[in-house]
Amino acid sequence: MSVRIQKSFAQEVGTLYLVPTPIGNLEDMTFRAVKTLQTVDLIASEDTRNTQKLLNHFEVKVGQKSLHEHNYNERIPELLAFLKSGRSIAQVSDAGMPSISDPGHELVVACIEEDIPVVALPGATAGMTALIASGLMPQPFYFYGFLQRKKSTQKKELAELKNQTATMIFYESPHRIKETVKNMLEVFGNREVVICRELTKLYEEYLRGTAEEVIDYLSEHSLKGECCLLVSGTTEKVEEEIFEGSLKEQVDVLVSDGESSKEAIKTVAKRHGLKKQEVYKEYHGL
Repeated sequence: MSVRIQKSFAQEVGTLYLVPTPIGNLEDMTFRAVKTLQTVDLIASEDTRNTQKLLNHFEVKVGQKSLHEHNYNERIPELLAFLKSGRSIAQVSDAGMPSISDPGHELVVACIEEDIPVVALPGATAGMTALIASGLMPQPFYFYGFLQRKKSTQKKELAELKNQTATMIFYESPHRIKETVKNMLEVFGNREVVICRELTKLYEEYLRGTAEEVIDYLSEHSLKGECCLLVSGTTEKVEEEIFEGSLKEQVDVLVSDGESSKEAIKTVAKRHGLKKQEVYKEYHGL
């Protein structure tokens, strides 16, 4: 298999532009982003009603098509045909970067497979914005996004992150954030925690403290607005864990402990830095 090279601005087919939108403050829209929205042939939006408000503000007259988690299977072939005809598309999510905890990745992959150029524009993203003002170590960092809502599943996720030395970045609902920090305290210990809410808006606020201090605060105060939750990495030296048995045997152990074979394969692959497909083939004897 040879390397595939994309010449972003020298193609006969159309181009997919990934355009970040403001995460709160409309003034964070870049000149290039506005110009791109004004000059493409179509805008693929997570929510056309939400995006229309942005388009109206910047006097963008280009039409929209919805593209979200519930319709991408039927919508992507339509958008690919549009691009192959030589016309361009700007993809946007409701706020921030497309594909980062938002729809978009499936269209990007489909375009790459069809040799349609994908051009990303830089711009607003909540995780990085919160990180550089958090006071926690900015590098290395580990962006995780949204955790699972169910407590037992979330604690399993956190257990896999316990030995992470990088600053971790999560997105969380203000209604669930107290319970999430409680789970982190239980799994991680009393780490440094920063909550940033209402980023770039008038009531932007950073809450900084240990997990215990933050939980005490949240017991007496309720938060509003989308939250970015940052947690310091571990400073403890982690001894390398040795796993006994073949890959199949390790999957079998996790399945006997209650995990699905799919989750067990994912866990074993992560342990050894392997692709899930490799463990899948070994497990099923393919």
